[in-house]
Amino acid sequence: MAQAKHGDTVKVHYTGKLEDGTIFDSSIKRDPLQFKIGVGQVISGFEQAVVGMSPGESKNTKVPSDKAYGSYRKEMVMAVDRDKFPANIKPEVGQQYQIPQEGDRKTVVTVTDVSESSVTLDANHPLAGKDLTFDIQLIEIV
Repeated sequence: MAQAKHGDTVKVHYTGKLEDGTIFDSSIKRDPLQFKIGVGQVISGFEQAVVGMSPGESKNTKVPSDKAYGSYRKEMVMAVDRDKFPANIKPEVGQQYQIPQEGDRKTVVTVTDVSESSVTLDANHPLAGKDLTFDIQLIEIV
């Protein structure tokens, strides 16, 4: 039976969990995730787990933070003066904004604190610094 390898396009169903068992994402109630192995469309630990699987096979795999969204980096948290926000925007903890970068790139930041004088923005991925567990089922090699 065929096994998934670098260069293959695959379809998988997955459920991603944090160490405490909290589900952070799942494809079970939607179309399977399709990606090409080896081109960085998904986190490296997830991609590595799919390599060698055969269609119909399921597995549970732990992905350490360095093979997922990386370490949590304190230097990616910044306090911005409140007056830098347009008057019509009322920042609240948990809101996300896209900050334009050089070229056409944008960085997503999350509001983590709001005071009268400043707004604290965190540019880390919400799953940075976390070890993840995935239940993966290879549906097909396309």
